[in-house]
Amino acid sequence: MAKGRASAGRLSVDDWIQAGYAILADDGLEALKLDRLCARLAVTKGSFYWHFRDMAAYRAALVQAWGELRDRDRRDFGELDHLPPRERLARMMSSLLGEKQWTLERAMREWARTDPAVAGSVHAADLLVLRAVREAFLAAGFDEDGADVRANATFAAGIGFLHLSDGPPDERLTAQRERFLDLMLAH
Repeated sequence: MAKGRASAGRLSVDDWIQAGYAILADDGLEALKLDRLCARLAVTKGSFYWHFRDMAAYRAALVQAWGELRDRDRRDFGELDHLPPRERLARMMSSLLGEKQWTLERAMREWARTDPAVAGSVHAADLLVLRAVREAFLAAGFDEDGADVRANATFAAGIGFLHLSDGPPDERLTAQRERFLDLMLAH
């Protein structure tokens, strides 16, 4: 039985969402097809249509669920305010580029290049990150302009680290991120 199943033999909407995430992360948007989803979950198309009107409705649900997941992740950044700014920034970066997030994050950003709804969701999540990163730089003693420049550069570098990696972050990439944060926090 799949994790998160509503009951024995019956899939939940979350089962379908998780299967979609796995396909996106493993093989990209082009692989997100009904036959592929059904094969992954070992069910018929009828099961899909029990929960979704069509692939467009499914994709919309996938984007909405991703946005909600990312919003929850980003809201957790507010709970880091008690930490020193450098540790706060390191945790945010690790959270966004962690092993389980990096492939899905990349896939959603690629999808956002061709779908305005996905782009809107990614943009909204990005604004939450930028705000939290900016607050960390303000807490580190930078003025408004300095915090803005550093927040934008840190965010852009994080996206760069995400797209340059061929796999989950390794020790070398982690060391580069740490060195980057040292540079950005230098007064």
